[in-house]
Amino acid sequence: MINKITPVVLSGGSGTRLWPLSREKYPKQLLPLVGDNTMLQETVARLDGIADLADPFLVCNEEHRFAVAEQLRLLGKRGQILLEPFGRNTAPALTLAALWAQRGGDDPVLVVMPADHVILEGEVFRGAVTRAVGLAEQGLAVTFGITPDCPETGYGYIQRGERIAPDDAAYSLARFVEKPDRDTAQAYLDAGDYLWNSGIFVMKASTWLSALTLCRPDILAACTKALAAVSQDGDFVRIDRAEFEKCPSDSIDYAVMERLSTGQDGLPKSAVIPLSAGWSDVGAWDALWKVLPKCEAGNATRGDVLLESCRNTLAVSESRLVTCIGLSDVVVVETNDAVLVARHDATQDVKKIVDRLKAEKRSVAQWHRKVHRPWGWYDGVDAGERFQVKRICVKPGASLSLQMHHHRAEHWIVVTGTAKVTKGDETFLVTENQSTYIPLGTRHRLENPGIVPLEMIEVQSGSYLGEDDIVRFEDTYGRS
Repeated sequence: MINKITPVVLSGGSGTRLWPLSREKYPKQLLPLVGDNTMLQETVARLDGIADLADPFLVCNEEHRFAVAEQLRLLGKRGQILLEPFGRNTAPALTLAALWAQRGGDDPVLVVMPADHVILEGEVFRGAVTRAVGLAEQGLAVTFGITPDCPETGYGYIQRGERIAPDDAAYSLARFVEKPDRDTAQAYLDAGDYLWNSGIFVMKASTWLSALTLCRPDILAACTKALAAVSQDGDFVRIDRAEFEKCPSDSIDYAVMERLSTGQDGLPKSAVIPLSAGWSDVGAWDALWKVLPKCEAGNATRGDVLLESCRNTLAVSESRLVTCIGLSDVVVVETNDAVLVARHDATQDVKKIVDRLKAEKRSVAQWHRKVHRPWGWYDGVDAGERFQVKRICVKPGASLSLQMHHHRAEHWIVVTGTAKVTKGDETFLVTENQSTYIPLGTRHRLENPGIVPLEMIEVQSGSYLGEDDIVRFEDTYGRS
């Protein structure tokens, strides 16, 4: 039996409170918000250096599979990517990972981490994980409690009990409590035995599954059936859609961890390890401001930004120069299709704006103007009555599907690289400064046969220009 340490990265969140940078179809964990790497990449690499570390398991929404796989590739890592057809919260996600980890008789220690958290002090975190692994190998379910430095009302809390041993860093887990009001949060801070709930867990796969057997056998049964009909495509593990749809939705805390603190007979023992390692769940823009480097005036910036007479301001520019004058305690976020301006103390309400955009069926709630695809990306440069202009980039060796449109024709102009074009029964090359025309109703495919990215401008014209006007005949990436 192999008992390696297996990172389990849960990447199912939508990050709506970090709109407009984070969108439902390309959420915050896929973005480089703090450093050069994305939050997902930082999470995957967070345990590097710990002995007996296995390749990670990532549980993500099926829509994000190619972006997740590409970010793993750029890190030089391999991993199993379990694809949820739709979100069912963290308890089913961990259950899928634990069941998959046990195939072949293995029973690894799982280090369960959300993909969208920041931990600035990696060495401190790895030291705490090493201690947690030792407890997990003894059959305990371990979580981390963040040592609070203010009466935060945006987090749940964990009350710690007695030390497991006189010289131990771990404590028994007394209870979980919900997000408090301000006065209650201050009382928790004053008491000294309450910690913020980090949402990070360490336990053996068998420990989680035995606890789930007693606490939520319905979730265990549904996930077991969903994996019984699994299909595997390279590193992708496709969960059966029909069976997973029957799975109840619940969090790790509600489903199991809160029950463990009661000491109920038959349930595994639990422990909490206090952690001070620069942690943040980056749940809103003010939380991101807190973890970013700042100037003496408390300002944090990313992108092309100029500030004058500002204090405690976060300014983010994605596509153009942003200038701010005389602002205090304000967040300004610019993207190429939306701008957000908010006070620090109101950033939790960004979700209300996103909900209104969804109700109005506005695409900026879900999509960026620049849309990532498994073959590369496209950027919607301009649009009007009966026309649309896109900038398209195709990765070396990649190809779009063999497809046809009922309502639009397309003009392709190659800017850099070489395009291999299939048009009807013809196949030919189009090089820089050359173009071709794809009539409405014609089968066609675009490929990049070269070793440099292919960049081109596409001009669409027709009566309907929606992305759902695509009939695919062949596709390298298994899309319908």
